Amino acid sequence: MSDPFVDTDVLIRLLTGDDLKKQAEAAALFEAVEAGRLTLAAPDTVIADAVYVLSSRRLYDKPRSDVAAMLSRLVSLPGFKVENRASVVRALDLYGATSLDFGDALIVASMEQRGSTILYSYDADFDRIPTVNRRLPGR
Repeated sequence: MSDPFVDTDVLIRLLTGDDLKKQAEAAALFEAVEAGRLTLAAPDTVIADAVYVLSSRRLYDKPRSDVAAMLSRLVSLPGFKVENRASVVRALDLYGATSLDFGDALIVASMEQRGSTILYSYDADFDRIPTVNRRLPGR
């Protein structure tokens, strides 16, 4: 039998408390994960969506460092199987410490995991990352 998956909305309820009943339910779910009674799974897109929702000025407007800290704690739970966990954790660190958006931070983290230094991109934001050698396509 495979592990059950969790959606972004459960993480948002847990971390924001904007609906106290749902927050209590989500907290109970993740307490079971933390205690080892339950294993949950999620693709890395669930974390990316949570970063977007939590940091969006239109929605929750949480500081980048807070978003990174909240999600890093969850992603680090052994019973929470997030795809590409090592890259996601590193991307959250980068997201909290730089001005990179989470998608770009995940690219950098994935490159680091694979030992790659060359990135073809038109995005000059990567030029501030010392481990990235950005190249323009066609040049």
